[in-house]
Amino acid sequence: MTKRTINESEFITHDSEKLFYRHWPAAKSRRRGAIVLLHCGHEHSARVAHLVDELKLRDFSFFAWDARGHGKSPGPRGYSPSVAASVRDLQCFIDHIRDAHGIAVEDIAVVGQSVGAVLAATWVHDYAPPVRCLALASPAFRMKWYIPFARAGLRLAHKLRGSFHVKSLVRPELLTHDIERIASYAADPLITRPIAVNMLLDLHDTSKRIVDDAAAITVPTQVLISGADRVVQRAPQDLFYDRLRSARKERVVLPRFRHDTLGERDRAKALEPLRAFILREFNARSPRVSLVHANKRGPFRDEYEAMLKPPTKPFERFYWWMNRLALRAGGALSEGIALGLSLGFDSDATLDYVYRNEARGCGGIGRLIDRFYLNAPGCKGMRQRKTHIEALLGLAIARLVREGSPVRLVDVAAGHGRHVLDAIANSTDDANVTVDRIVLRDVSAINVEAGRASIARRGLESIAHFEQADAFDEASFTTLEPRPTLAIAAGLYELYGDNAMIERSLHALAQAVLPGSYLVYTAQPWHPRREFIARSSSTHRGEASRVMRRRSQAEMDELVRRAGFRKLEQRIDEMGIFTVSLAQREARQ
Repeated sequence: MTKRTINESEFITHDSEKLFYRHWPAAKSRRRGAIVLLHCGHEHSARVAHLVDELKLRDFSFFAWDARGHGKSPGPRGYSPSVAASVRDLQCFIDHIRDAHGIAVEDIAVVGQSVGAVLAATWVHDYAPPVRCLALASPAFRMKWYIPFARAGLRLAHKLRGSFHVKSLVRPELLTHDIERIASYAADPLITRPIAVNMLLDLHDTSKRIVDDAAAITVPTQVLISGADRVVQRAPQDLFYDRLRSARKERVVLPRFRHDTLGERDRAKALEPLRAFILREFNARSPRVSLVHANKRGPFRDEYEAMLKPPTKPFERFYWWMNRLALRAGGALSEGIALGLSLGFDSDATLDYVYRNEARGCGGIGRLIDRFYLNAPGCKGMRQRKTHIEALLGLAIARLVREGSPVRLVDVAAGHGRHVLDAIANSTDDANVTVDRIVLRDVSAINVEAGRASIARRGLESIAHFEQADAFDEASFTTLEPRPTLAIAAGLYELYGDNAMIERSLHALAQAVLPGSYLVYTAQPWHPRREFIARSSSTHRGEASRVMRRRSQAEMDELVRRAGFRKLEQRIDEMGIFTVSLAQREARQ
């Protein structure tokens, strides 16, 4: 353990669970920043406590948690509802450090090992926090499975049995050459030996997504690789590093090290470059990578251009022709697919159908096909996005009420307005909440009529009205009087790849709302079936295919920040497809 003062405490995470953490205040009167340590998958915060002294960063505070289901934190051992839930736990932990200890996120460095490194990388990818730097030691992007077809067997068993635990096959001697560490690991009663199978499988799927999309990460990053690691594979670690777009990145290969990189016998060889990397970022911070021109150059532009080109190989052409044929055949029986084929799979009518989540079609087979369609990742993500929009709208309304500000809401591209009107209905269940004005807008006359009918059905004509307007017409924002205090741009900007167009809309919106007002906005940084969507489905704009240029969360957040808003909160679905964020307009621009 460390010679520093140790404070033990708890923080409340997103589902009201209390998670345990250790805090070592800076040993000098002037604190430069904080280091957050994330332990390996089976371990807990005491197992990384030796780093507090060994890193020799006396003017830094250190924090280390016991992840959910580990150490002194509650929950079944080795279990979390999902990797996404654990990543959101990490977001809550960072928020707690900021609020309870007065340390800005920009002054935090995150050091994760093994599974902790995967959580850290996923958090930086999905939430795009402005942390000072990120260090990943032996990230467990892909486990070494010594039993043939083990993962496939576990996946099948999980579908048949539901969640269950498996005993870890990782023995202490596979982790390190350090005899004392081996002995302490074997004797430690808080080591988590069983692990929930859902976490194993989810970890694999999440890791694949993060490695594939590492180009979305621009935070200064160091990757420490153990050359003799017998627990995880090296190839994904190298691939992740090669794809990073950080202004400063560093790969350190330690030839004879086993998996416990930061706890190895010769760990000074790992800690020296780690310490130097952290100090370099705090002494002279790397310039922030700007993504304003990501629509003109970069990996997401390259991906977009590649999907615009038709397949050249005969087998690929035949494969996508068969997919389109199957989709049309499905549309003959499934009402949802038929709606998407006729109006576009990104149309508001299709979105409303997905929200209702009622399988319809010709007979039992048609309803079955429709259920498969409604259970597709994109549809599930859309429904989760609606839930997140409603939650953050409720949070923004509650903030306005606490501040004594009027609740005047505008949705710049409301579609049929279902997500807004449902959120208002939930918020106004509280007798203390009064919504003063609701302005719903959309460029489509069909959507305007559908929205007006929905307002009438809900009896909201006294405070709500629907008008036709284009969210990309800057002049249209000048007619918003009285000025709104809460704006929504949901499911809009991700459909358009041109950043200049998005910026003009955001700047006009920022001028239209009052200072201190709130903005709820969405993004789609990832989709597991983006090539299928691009080559097989159509859009509501009459285009033959739905080729969208993806926009990372960091890119979307930068556009919002440049318009004069400060991001406060974010939600993301468990598949990492859709995000919903809450921001506040700065008093000065």
